[in-house]
Amino acid sequence: MQRITQGDIDALRRRMQLRDERTSSGPPAPRPPQGARQVSSISPLKRGIEGAEQVTSLGRFLLREHFYPNKRSYGSVQISCLQHLPCHAMHDIVGEQLRSTDANRWVFLDTETTGLAGGTGTCAFLVGIGMIEDSGFRVQLYFMRDFDEEHAMLDALSQTLAQYDAVVTFNGKAFDVPLLETRYRLKRLRNPFRDMDHVDLLHPARRLWKERLGSCRLTNLESHVLGVERQDDIPGALIPQCYFDYLRSGDGGKLAAVFHHNVLDIVSLACISSVLLTIFASPNRASLRHGQDIRGLARWLNKLGKEGQALALYRTAIRSGLPRRDLFAALWETAQIERRAGRHEEQVQLLRDLARVSAMHRAAAFVELAKHYEHRLKDYALALKMTRNAQRHAPSEELSHRERRILRKLSATEKDGKAKATVPGADSPG
Repeated sequence: MQRITQGDIDALRRRMQLRDERTSSGPPAPRPPQGARQVSSISPLKRGIEGAEQVTSLGRFLLREHFYPNKRSYGSVQISCLQHLPCHAMHDIVGEQLRSTDANRWVFLDTETTGLAGGTGTCAFLVGIGMIEDSGFRVQLYFMRDFDEEHAMLDALSQTLAQYDAVVTFNGKAFDVPLLETRYRLKRLRNPFRDMDHVDLLHPARRLWKERLGSCRLTNLESHVLGVERQDDIPGALIPQCYFDYLRSGDGGKLAAVFHHNVLDIVSLACISSVLLTIFASPNRASLRHGQDIRGLARWLNKLGKEGQALALYRTAIRSGLPRRDLFAALWETAQIERRAGRHEEQVQLLRDLARVSAMHRAAAFVELAKHYEHRLKDYALALKMTRNAQRHAPSEELSHRERRILRKLSATEKDGKAKATVPGADSPG
């Protein structure tokens, strides 16, 4: 019996991949950058790097393309969902109005660089961009095979970006875009980002998922939000060294993992955008399964002034079985909404519950109760009791000042005969 080797299995996988590509409806023809001429499907300058060499008036560089058809899925997201993004919700996500709410006018961008610290000595040797098209999602990789190709690569990238209104990144405001803008200045080329809106999804992702996930690195979101587990992915910290090894040896075989890493980053970025936009388009119908995520969305909407939607989500989160810390925080945040809405009985009940069970919020709950009894009910005896309870747990000069003021009010009312009250000292929320 003939023994099946790993080589036989790899060959079978390659044949299956070729068969799938032949039977699927292929992507539209690649669109070379304006002013560039494709002369070869394989780089003649370095070994092991496949792609289309582009020749421009400023030099040469390599362009690679990947296409994800609409019928394909990426984790829990169908690529076809990118065709129907509720783009109007991006205003709430980024807090500003974009020039275009047409996702076909957005480009998704990620870079691989010669260093992670930034600065003028760091350059992007690989820039990946993703575009939503009618038949799917296209990723283009702009690659400089050596430093003398940077000028041509950046110029071609600029011409492509000029066709779009907004760039979407993940931590791009802190790293990718400033680094590229520096390179454009050094090369005395037009900066394409000057005329584009910039949406950075790192901070929105943290607002929604940080309580549950802790780390909101893109690969972590892939795993826990999209359900994608990368296989044999190269760590980002090793990517600069891979490029320098390639420059020394001329062997680009190891760069295949870098290209693959960049493509996945861009597809993940587009799919995370889809998830965020869908959630914000209909917050109360969002398919969030974890109470901490629901609370994260409630906090976000609360800060946007959408207190009605936030309150409904807080109640859902509380019923979902939050961890104690998150439960007490949700009760506290709900109490603040009830106060602003004028529903003081609901607020007081929540504060009393917190004063009994939450060490983290006990002093603050007593302070809020003291304010309620002093200013709304004019019950200075209870206000004094709540203030002293707060002092017991978190003494401060502000509370001492409040206690002295309430004592003066209490003394005045007793002298006028308007109220007779004792001053209890039991540590209870009343």
